[in-house]
Amino acid sequence: QVQLVESGGGLVQAGGSLSVSCTLSGRTFTSFAMGWFRQAPGKEREFVAAISWGGGNTYYSESVKGRFTISRDNAKNIVYLQMNSLKPEDTAIYYCAADTSFSRNLGRYWGQGTQVTVSS
Repeated sequence: QVQLVESGGGLVQAGGSLSVSCTLSGRTFTSFAMGWFRQAPGKEREFVAAISWGGGNTYYSESVKGRFTISRDNAKNIVYLQMNSLKPEDTAIYYCAADTSFSRNLGRYWGQGTQVTVSS
């Protein structure tokens, strides 16, 4: 049984930085491409970033490209999302996702989410 647990959300001022992380357990981490999605109040969940099994390839949404960085530590079974130059519109619940395929639509398994709030 795959379990994903996010951590690291919180409150930050606009222009600041925050990092969230997600730990996978239950299966071999390198079997999965990993991704981050977010859902703001009243909006649909949207893709943020994805990283391939070995970490050599990444995708980003246009809204976060150049500000966010996804990375993974395969020795620790953790995927990270470093968020810089945060904007109030980045406020959302951030979800970690895992899938055996690598795409912007990955999402076989999901974490419970972690709240990120950016104040203006």
